[in-house]
Amino acid sequence: MSHSSRRYFLQSSAVGVAALIGNSALGSTPDIRKITPPNFNDAYLGQRILCYRPMRHGSPNLSVVKEGNKIIAHNYGHGGSGWTLGPGSANYVNELLINTQYAMDLANKATPIAIIGVGVIGLFTAYDLNKRGFSNITIYADRVDSLTSHNAGGLLAPVSMDNSPEMQVTIDRIGVEAYRFYDGIAKNKNKDFKGGALIVPTYFNNRQDSGLEPYVGVVMQPAKEVILDFGNGTTRPMVVYDDGIYMDTATLMGELHQYIKANKIKIVKKKINSFAEVQQKFIFNCSGLGSNQLANDAEVVPVQGHLIMLKNQIPQNMNYMILVYFGEGKTEANQKVKRSFYIFPKRLANSTPKDIGVIGGTFIEGGNPNMPNLKEFDLLLKGAKEFYGLS
Repeated sequence: MSHSSRRYFLQSSAVGVAALIGNSALGSTPDIRKITPPNFNDAYLGQRILCYRPMRHGSPNLSVVKEGNKIIAHNYGHGGSGWTLGPGSANYVNELLINTQYAMDLANKATPIAIIGVGVIGLFTAYDLNKRGFSNITIYADRVDSLTSHNAGGLLAPVSMDNSPEMQVTIDRIGVEAYRFYDGIAKNKNKDFKGGALIVPTYFNNRQDSGLEPYVGVVMQPAKEVILDFGNGTTRPMVVYDDGIYMDTATLMGELHQYIKANKIKIVKKKINSFAEVQQKFIFNCSGLGSNQLANDAEVVPVQGHLIMLKNQIPQNMNYMILVYFGEGKTEANQKVKRSFYIFPKRLANSTPKDIGVIGGTFIEGGNPNMPNLKEFDLLLKGAKEFYGLS
């Protein structure tokens, strides 16, 4: 961790005391929330994971175009917000296509439709189309396991995006729609999902960092100032959204696949190199990073992330989420990195109840498997320990 990051931690504690005194003088002392830190000893650390978020400069590509005799609905480039925006983004792009001049063709719900990509965006696209009555859907993907969508953390908040101001209003509207969708799952109002979303308190340094303020007053309650007390002399002043949503990505991916299978939506294992290879006239391009080549879109870049799974934890101590930003630095490969610390109550598929929790994360634009920047794992762990006052 950089010297500036360590200085931030010391300043943060000082600010916490000042904030507590200041608010007390005003008669509005922040709530003190006691949180037991996770165990970060080696025996309590699990798998180390590298993932690659598909970010598109300017905003995700949410558009409908005609190429030759193909009608292509693009839905890719969500960065680290694929799960945050997934159901809302699918609804938005599907509506775009259905409301074009091709509406008459699509009035026939048996019209053949192709979807390229079987990550969160592709699966939600298929789910939304099927709920609208479309029955002849084929998904093409070169692989279906261990995707970024499986490894993603699960915090509902817009992160690792590069949205132009004129697009941000649309992105916020899509996020609100997605929040409603997951809220329905968390409250057992969606019969297609038996689990996969939980309402948990979600902590940030400030409201601006959360990206959730556009949701407040629409689907979320206002954030509150609180003091986190870790029981070891360390406290942190933070803001909390008590109606934050954790998305259990492993469970959701499993349930989406169950829905796909139950409704006879075909998945064909095949790498699509050009839209001309697809027989269907109507194509939904949800290929994520693959759109760099498939759609010839140079604005799509990988954003490398580092995650460490936790194990042998106490599950009842993990019912919250935290995201704080540390600042920028350079990796061992001399790449610019934006470092943060987050923790979510994530489990991998088929894990035991005590194997719960994930910590991240890094945002390294242009990172790739040839430059894994493995030292970031150690910096991540060090930052997590310092945040909780464990080192």
